[in-house]
Amino acid sequence: MSSIVRPTPSQMTRRLIVLGAAVFAVVVAQAQMLLGWGQTPGEFAADSDATLRVAGYAFSIWGLIYLGLLVYAVRQALPQTGESDLIRRLGWPSVAAFIGIGLWIVASAFDWETGTVVLIFGSLLVLLIPLLLNARTIRALGRGERDRWMTVWPLALLAGWLTVAAPVNLLTVATGNGALPAALPPLGWALAAVVAVAVVALLVTWRLRLTAYSIPIAWGLLGVFVAEQERNPALGFSALAAALVMLGGTLVIVFQLRPGVARVT
Repeated sequence: MSSIVRPTPSQMTRRLIVLGAAVFAVVVAQAQMLLGWGQTPGEFAADSDATLRVAGYAFSIWGLIYLGLLVYAVRQALPQTGESDLIRRLGWPSVAAFIGIGLWIVASAFDWETGTVVLIFGSLLVLLIPLLLNARTIRALGRGERDRWMTVWPLALLAGWLTVAAPVNLLTVATGNGALPAALPPLGWALAAVVAVAVVALLVTWRLRLTAYSIPIAWGLLGVFVAEQERNPALGFSALAAALVMLGGTLVIVFQLRPGVARVT
């Protein structure tokens, strides 16, 4: 059994910055809602959702995501929490992602459309790429290890939701500005987005072996089904099929593969 590696002063500084960034993300979102400055994220999303809609209830997943981010941030900030490889490697990327989603609330509130696209894709990439680069370490985590549940899971939940929210954000802005490329009709772009999200979800899940990444994506696709099943049945039921295929594939990937396959070096 390895001994706990206590954080150095510089590492504690990084941890406190992670905590501050997480608090910033949560406080900005709550302040916008309570004080009512600008438009809400739901109002921003509904402003030009003629191409691809997500049911409003789906955005309630932010409550779970914010809770997970605070659990991660508080736990890693505690001096008695050992300095693991994952805490060290994911620290600064999580800071960038947390600041990004906090600034996205501001950008959406004041309808800075291009800013929302840059911020949401930037927050996704700055978090998802380090997760993929550390996939081997993540796969090797034991089922009961705290880094699995209190470091990787919260960050994977956020990355998963951003994976489905980013293309919806892009299509919303492009639709509102009449900037959808003419190569496909709006329905074609919406279907392409649904398929792309499901494919990315399966590929990332294959690498990480985590249901935490797939859960919010399935939730978002089901939100598309609820929103579109009457207005656009072809799109709605395609989103439902994509969610079911993705969930089935995730179960096979995560639970049916032998542990040795996931941990091969």
